[in-house]
Amino acid sequence: MAGRRRGNGDGSISRRKGGGWMAQYYAEFPNGQRKRKSIYANTKGEVSRKLTEALADRNKGLVYDEKITIGEYLGCWLRDSVKGTVKETTYSNYSYISRVHIVPALGRVKLKSLTPAHVRSFYAEKSRTSLASATVKKMHVVLRKALSQALSDGLVPRNVATASERSRRGDQAA
Repeated sequence: MAGRRRGNGDGSISRRKGGGWMAQYYAEFPNGQRKRKSIYANTKGEVSRKLTEALADRNKGLVYDEKITIGEYLGCWLRDSVKGTVKETTYSNYSYISRVHIVPALGRVKLKSLTPAHVRSFYAEKSRTSLASATVKKMHVVLRKALSQALSDGLVPRNVATASERSRRGDQAA
């Protein structure tokens, strides 16, 4: 099907000056903003495959904002999803855990780039300090709940806090 044009909304594929390939498409974010996204690859087939996956994710409502960090997301989550829905003391505890423990350690990591390894390393580092194990568990609860909300909002493909929870249980059983 040489020369076949892509339909409206199907994105575009073009050759780059350096010899690689680029695909572009538009995605609408949960805040209503529409942005052009770009995908790069070495071959036309590879960029076409990546574009197909990205369009499928977009059509399912899964759009990942590459720029939002854990720190920014936690602030929005606390303000928009937690405040007013839980007791004031719970909100204060979540806010304190986020501000004092999670944001200094993970705040600069991009939300979409956070991995179970980041989370496990964070928990291990906090466990080695003089903090009570209950405090580390509270950190896990806050991070898990925030990432669960990000998952349901379509900002991340999975909740890495629950993935690291499963591996921690597996480590304890071994």
